[in-house]
Amino acid sequence: MKGSREEIVYLPCINCNSDALKPDYLATVDVDPKSPTFCQVIHRLPMPNLRDELHHSGWNACSSCFGDASRKRNRLILPALISSRVYVVDVGTDPRAPRIHKIVEPVDLFWKCGLANPHTTHCLGNGQIMISCIGDPTGNGKGGFVLLDGETFEVVGNWEHSGEAVNFGYDFWYQPRHNVMISTEWGAPKALAGGFNPAHINEGLYGSCLHVWDWTTHKKLQTLDLGEDGAIPLEVRFLHDPDATEGYVGCALSGTVYRFYKTPKGDWAAERVISVPNKKVEGWALPEMPGLITDILISLDDRFLYFSNWLHGDIRQYDITDRRSPRLVGQVFLGGSLVSDGPVRVLEDPEKQSQPPPRIIKGRRVSGGPQMLQLSLDGRRLYVTTSLFSGWDKQFYPDMAKDGSVMMQMDVSVSGGLSLNENFLVDFGKEPDGPALAHELRYPGGDCTSDIWL
Repeated sequence: MKGSREEIVYLPCINCNSDALKPDYLATVDVDPKSPTFCQVIHRLPMPNLRDELHHSGWNACSSCFGDASRKRNRLILPALISSRVYVVDVGTDPRAPRIHKIVEPVDLFWKCGLANPHTTHCLGNGQIMISCIGDPTGNGKGGFVLLDGETFEVVGNWEHSGEAVNFGYDFWYQPRHNVMISTEWGAPKALAGGFNPAHINEGLYGSCLHVWDWTTHKKLQTLDLGEDGAIPLEVRFLHDPDATEGYVGCALSGTVYRFYKTPKGDWAAERVISVPNKKVEGWALPEMPGLITDILISLDDRFLYFSNWLHGDIRQYDITDRRSPRLVGQVFLGGSLVSDGPVRVLEDPEKQSQPPPRIIKGRRVSGGPQMLQLSLDGRRLYVTTSLFSGWDKQFYPDMAKDGSVMMQMDVSVSGGLSLNENFLVDFGKEPDGPALAHELRYPGGDCTSDIWL
């Protein structure tokens, strides 16, 4: 991976007006400050179907294919979380104007794998592509993995053995030198699709476990139940050092970050290393508001960890050179549910922070909270979007679900610290077919959350 400055990024987008019968699309955004189209969407690739819910994306090739000259990072894999389609997008022919290369239809996932609702994509060293799924074809929770052929993009089958899918799925990361993969859990698609209902937690429709898999045999070795303190573990990241035997996972509902690690005995364990306390509030749906950690990433040099509190509205940066004792070195509020002129009043805050003012950038009020993160390869720029998932966007941030999301940029100090770039804003409320919700970011040259080293 080269450390040159990124010039464009790709973001999946959903039209805010579901009644307008407008398809989701892949946006190409110019992020080169020397370009005349800086901070503009320069291309839109509409999908040929409706109500897909484009969400995350990944590559057909990454650093795990290093040394294989035949492998090129020229296809973006774009799973649709609700329709269960998988779009394969050609970004190699013209990186600034992607085109659809192939569509994997839902029936292939349903019948060949017994899975649905694809989420995270990683390329494998053998050339195949692996996609985690969160459900079965009937909307129940089911954590399994689909394999695609890296040349034809046909469904090969399941990665896990028959009958060994886990109760819930979401994200995964593998570390080949230690023959291990860790996967996480969100919830049952039929529960989360229409919004978040706290009663579903007690009904067992959301997860709290990490699953440890043997990378070679595809057998599940362990399940680490994090309990209430680790409710809804979402994004999981090993350290980028391929020799490392540890990493971190952000637990959304509990507002915690756990460090997972290999023990001297050779098995795996997890310990809580960061906790964002709930705030007692009035004027909100519940008497306590969690931070809701929805994304987490680690800088390429394994020095800093970043995460977003989607509800509280802040991004945090931690120095993790002491892996067991992360140290907070940066924090910025970018909207959220606690803004000082909003309906919510904080009654009790263990962190004793004042309610932040609304965030206004270039005349545009940020109506959601910070969500998806992507760090530049040199670690100097952190890009942020505000949409989580359309059903939850409508529930928690109806103004954003109506007016569209935004993309922002933070400047990162080499010694730690964050500051907002007031001159950077991509406003998806001004899209030609109406306001849109933009989600995860990908750079054509690879990034901190897709590349794995062998």
